[in-house]
Amino acid sequence: MDTIIKWNSKHKERIEQLKGPAPNPRLKNMSPYLSGGTALDMACGLGGNSFFLAQMNYCVAAMDISDVAINYIQDYSVKNNLKLQSQVTDLTNLNNLNWPNSPYDLIVISYYLDRSLFPIVKNLIREGGYFFMETFYQSPLDENQGVSNQYKLKSKELLAEFGDWKVVFFEENEKEGRQTIFCKKY
Repeated sequence: MDTIIKWNSKHKERIEQLKGPAPNPRLKNMSPYLSGGTALDMACGLGGNSFFLAQMNYCVAAMDISDVAINYIQDYSVKNNLKLQSQVTDLTNLNNLNWPNSPYDLIVISYYLDRSLFPIVKNLIREGGYFFMETFYQSPLDENQGVSNQYKLKSKELLAEFGDWKVVFFEENEKEGRQTIFCKKY
């Protein structure tokens, strides 16, 4: 199945069941560090993190491959008067992406893994800025998540990748099969 069709279908189903998009709980726990500025939400889905960041005084750029998700975000942003720009973006086609000249204060990636984005993220975040990422990892307790190992981090992979940054929060939750990092570039 085509990736765009797959995600449009998933997001249509989620919109029908949705009471309101919710932010990632661990990102929400980082609120004391979130003082506003510019933020980029990559693979934003239906925008729960984007909306939360906009309410935390960030000017948010949200990207997703699904036009269904982006249209939902645009409508929600207008109705709720949020500072948010969203665009349909295929993050797998890095050659055609126009990255801004000014760096971001925060970049968020939640449940999307493309390791080729790591150097781009490192370049796009200003010194003193933050990076939050949470996605599946190859947990010994949760091998049958229905997610291919190709889309799962190895144990402590984010720590190794961002080890030269100040790690504010890191967790590997074996039961849930997820890995989370919140770190500061310096």
